Amino acid sequence: MAVSTGQPAIEVSDLHKSYAGHEAVRGIDFTVSRGEVFGLLGPNGAGKTTTVEILEGYRERTSGTVSVLGMDPGERSRALRERVGIVLQSSGMYRFVTVREAVAHWAAMYPAPRDVDEVVALAGLQEKQDAYVRSLSGGQARRLDFALALIGDPELIFLDEPTTGFDPAARRQAWDTVRSLADLGKTILLTTHYLDEAQALADRVAIIKTGRILAIGTPAELGVGSATRVRVSWRDENGTPQEREVEDPTRLVHELTSAAIARGTSVAELTVTRPSLEDVYLELTSAGDTDGEPAGVARV
Repeated sequence: MAVSTGQPAIEVSDLHKSYAGHEAVRGIDFTVSRGEVFGLLGPNGAGKTTTVEILEGYRERTSGTVSVLGMDPGERSRALRERVGIVLQSSGMYRFVTVREAVAHWAAMYPAPRDVDEVVALAGLQEKQDAYVRSLSGGQARRLDFALALIGDPELIFLDEPTTGFDPAARRQAWDTVRSLADLGKTILLTTHYLDEAQALADRVAIIKTGRILAIGTPAELGVGSATRVRVSWRDENGTPQEREVEDPTRLVHELTSAAIARGTSVAELTVTRPSLEDVYLELTSAGDTDGEPAGVARV
């Protein structure tokens, strides 16, 4: 990741969105640096898509401050739309055109598009460029969505749950495309409820539940800093598996190794496991209802 030190690509401060008395987004704050892959991670109904639609300019916010590439997306300016690419949860395309025709058609809508052949190659669709859209598999159709989002050479790309409903092979192909976009220096905001997807793609993630952000950080930082226990496992002198969860494993590991040295043996299969992003996610999102005031946001 090559993150710029200049103005962030996205700045969100005290964002709220209500629908007929229901508060879908409840005062969230975050920034996304230029060149960063930032993940919004949470269960269905957490407020991820509402937040992204506000950032895209498709939905009006109730209150708060939002800046996207230095502009207010609520103004829906053409200048901002020309600099942003969007991959929605689901999309449609003319079924009786070829892949290359679709990309070329989209390219004509932008003042300075990328080369059509280059984008087709980047999306991994060279072998399908002359195939009709109706003949594409689900994974190939998603690659076309990525190509259409990229053809305008955007600085910022929104990916809203881009692999929902995909089989494992199609998901991995989509991940490769996202990594290719990141390698080009694009800023990417990704929403997902797949833990492995966030772990594999995001430089930083924000875990969101019922419209509130519960934690922000890199997947590794959240694993080390947010969950409260570390798992230590080993086999005792009789070969029996043992396991304990502790806040700090230093003392326990010292006791185990000292006892083994005194016996003239070793500690078999000793492992110290830090919490994964999945552990943190499950700990935070299962910690009761957040309809009341949150206990605090973990930022690491």
